[in-house]
Amino acid sequence: MSTITSITIRKYRIQDLSPVVRLFTDSVHELTAGAYDETQRFAWASRTPHLDTWRQRLESLETLVAEEGQDLAGFISYDDDGTIDLVFTAPNYARRGIASTLYHEAEQQLIAKGAKELKTEASVVAKPFFERHGFEVVGEQRVTVRGAQFLRYNMRKDLTA
Repeated sequence: MSTITSITIRKYRIQDLSPVVRLFTDSVHELTAGAYDETQRFAWASRTPHLDTWRQRLESLETLVAEEGQDLAGFISYDDDGTIDLVFTAPNYARRGIASTLYHEAEQQLIAKGAKELKTEASVVAKPFFERHGFEVVGEQRVTVRGAQFLRYNMRKDLTA
């Protein structure tokens, strides 16, 4: 697959809620199957998500979406303190540079706001992505979500170096 060149990045809008949640759910179920079993995937991304919970979560974060034409290709959500909360790509756009494009835009916006460090809690699947973008693992933790266990990596990137 080739890298996408006609991507538009813009701020999230409330009408993006359902497409963003659907992208998240599809991404978890399709792109993480090699790392997580079905029980874990359903615990992480319910096939019947609570849109009110998602709406509140996304309203509390800065979220950017990537589009190619009318297609939602991916999204990233972060706090002004430099915490990257969510980075997901639609399955049919995976491994085509969407997440990296979103990440670079978010990083530039955070630098402009004075962030000195970025941090994230990365899944097993996301860890290599963040390592490629200069993050280092500073700790591991096991978390339980809806009865399923997950390994998660606390990662940091120093922006002052």
